[in-house]
Amino acid sequence: MKRVIHILLFASLIVMTGCVKTAAKRDPAYASVRPVAVAPQTKNDGAIFDVSKNVSLFEDYRARRVGDILTVKLNEKTEAEKATETKIAKNNSNSITNPTIFGTTPEFDLPGILPLANTKKNNLAFNLGSTHNFKGAGDSDQSNKLTGDISVSVVEVLPNGNLVIRGEKVITINQGNEYIRISGMISPRDIDADNTVSSKRIADAQIAYVGDGPTNDANVVGWLGRFFLSSLMPF
Repeated sequence: MKRVIHILLFASLIVMTGCVKTAAKRDPAYASVRPVAVAPQTKNDGAIFDVSKNVSLFEDYRARRVGDILTVKLNEKTEAEKATETKIAKNNSNSITNPTIFGTTPEFDLPGILPLANTKKNNLAFNLGSTHNFKGAGDSDQSNKLTGDISVSVVEVLPNGNLVIRGEKVITINQGNEYIRISGMISPRDIDADNTVSSKRIADAQIAYVGDGPTNDANVVGWLGRFFLSSLMPF
């Protein structure tokens, strides 16, 4: 009876574990920065019009200050191909003829305790040969593609006018989360009229597309499998 109870408790624990939803883990390194609130200045110029609250209707809005938001159009595509082949061959041959000592070539008999050896008329001649061959080949082909849009914020304005941007997008699907993270530096001249910039125009770009949850865990090699695939495995 106790064994049945233990089995039921264990099965219930597995079911409850499978139903647990994976909480999104935000990365502080890609967090946005809020602009510092500046208290409005009181003006006593006697006029109704206030320049500080002016809204221009004839200019495009583009990010230029800390806290401003712009959209990055992801258009990344990389392809890499590498092939290697190595061949090594080595042959060694060494021989020593029976020397002549005092005008004669020595010959001797071995004791009879070596039944598998030729015990009669042995000499000092020596022959040794070895052959080593090695052949290795490797082929690697990788292709990546990432498209989409992500809105980021300006976190710093450099002295030369360039903008440091960063942002993160979290998409939760079923029990897993998908993260798109991006950071880098752009020039205001590369920002289009609709307040967008291509990811190809980002300097020092760091773009990450990762995930977590049961689906992602199913694609991760276990610790024992990593051991057999590592350089520690001698075979």
